[in-house]
Amino acid sequence: MMTPTTYNLADLFEQAVDQWPDRLYVVDERSRRTYLQLEARANQLAHYMASRGVGAGDHVGIYAYNCVEWVETLWAVFKLRAVWININYRYVTDELAYLFANAGLSFLVVQPEFVPQAQAVQPDLPMLVMGAEYETAIATESEQRDFAPRSNDDQYILFTGGTTGMPKGVVWRHEDVLMALGGGIDIRSGEKVSQPTDFIPKGNTGFSMVTYPLPPLMHGASQWSVMGQSFVGNSTVLREKFDAKGVWNTIASEKANLIMITGDAMARPLLDAWKEMVAAKDAPDVSSLFAISSSAVLFSQTCKDEFLDNFPNLIITDAIGSSESGANGITMVSKGAKMQGGPTVAAARDAVVLDEELRPMAAGTNKIGKLARYGNIPIGYLNDPVKTAETFVTGADGIRYVMPGDFAQLEADGSITMLGRGSVSINTGGEKVFPEEVENSLKSHPAVFDAVVVGIPDDRWGELVTALVQVRSGSALTLEDLQTHCRQHIAGYKVPRALVLVNDVVRSPAGKPDYRWAKQYAIESVAKGQPQ
Repeated sequence: MMTPTTYNLADLFEQAVDQWPDRLYVVDERSRRTYLQLEARANQLAHYMASRGVGAGDHVGIYAYNCVEWVETLWAVFKLRAVWININYRYVTDELAYLFANAGLSFLVVQPEFVPQAQAVQPDLPMLVMGAEYETAIATESEQRDFAPRSNDDQYILFTGGTTGMPKGVVWRHEDVLMALGGGIDIRSGEKVSQPTDFIPKGNTGFSMVTYPLPPLMHGASQWSVMGQSFVGNSTVLREKFDAKGVWNTIASEKANLIMITGDAMARPLLDAWKEMVAAKDAPDVSSLFAISSSAVLFSQTCKDEFLDNFPNLIITDAIGSSESGANGITMVSKGAKMQGGPTVAAARDAVVLDEELRPMAAGTNKIGKLARYGNIPIGYLNDPVKTAETFVTGADGIRYVMPGDFAQLEADGSITMLGRGSVSINTGGEKVFPEEVENSLKSHPAVFDAVVVGIPDDRWGELVTALVQVRSGSALTLEDLQTHCRQHIAGYKVPRALVLVNDVVRSPAGKPDYRWAKQYAIESVAKGQPQ
């Protein structure tokens, strides 16, 4: 048994393997792997990739749906001190080409259905195809853990974006990202681990939790569920794709204790599916479930209340953060709470709100600033010094901050209210409107299943607050209906002045709204006289 001396992520996983070899680690539709079993296969894969020339600092793409092999690959890459690159399987050719080139891939692990897209973008890229080829490749390789020493400075890169621009890679040191996203700093207490072995007591509480992250592994939240939970010996359930009824059945069959969602994009289908199953008297036994966590996108108060109506004993949390900053705060969900944009959360350690002069704001001023974080933050964006300079700034106090562009307020009690991303805020009649606040009010209307809000050019107002709404089946909705409803919840200047009805709101597989699509669709609909 080896005691790690660094906060390297592969070292911490191997520490977990040595502590809890026989605990179940990962389950998908086809496979079940204990910690020791997955470690052995990851070692085999690492040796195979090394034989193909993959080494320290090389970038290896993972292009797949959620599966055990995704997890085997991520650890195999880190074992070699290489860097894996998450690839969004919804990207079209232009986005893939940009990502492949920007990331500088030297190797690819890919599911069979994505091979044509990968070859079209980079035909000479060495790759290993999951399935029979993957199994044959690793079968004769050594299961031994015989790799070179690793470092806190090894890199983790998280590609993010695509809703308002092309994807960009956020470059982290292992030690920093562990503190920001992997549990090195407790998001509730602010307590920071003092040595790598501090994770062991957290996993020896007598209860190994079964976690079930619903978003795809290409999304940072699920990656950190799979990695962070491993450091404390918990189990992870994976499913290839999100299916609402399937989620409830999986919770029952795997006795899942915690599910992780990305806001309303998953909450609403889950709630609708549960009601249908209850009505049909085929709802499974989900009594093992005691917690739901949400992050990354809007989790409306309407959905929070409905979860608590159906499952009053659930512990529900809503967190804020970003790929660039890590976790910035968390709140325990209660019924009937007021939301102004995003949630109001207890601030995480090192999270602050900066004013226009890049000075930390005082609590309770009621002024709007920008959310920022210092301490364990990324190096910057991969191959993009301009965006790095814009986002990673030196404050008036001389401290280096990451400031991704989220507007926020620091409340009198020190909590932080998330208002929304500046890149999608709407300037109408001289007032700033944050889409999430309007979307939250829209989603409390019983006829609204999903909604996204954008500003489109307008001669009078500068930008016109426009709602793209997916109506519930069997319901009807007019702009006047929505305006009357919204005026009960938000100020008049925030109320949508145009309504575009859509069959589906376009979102990423992780549930993030595609604001580029929404704005373009709204502009075209207005030009054609199609808003309702």
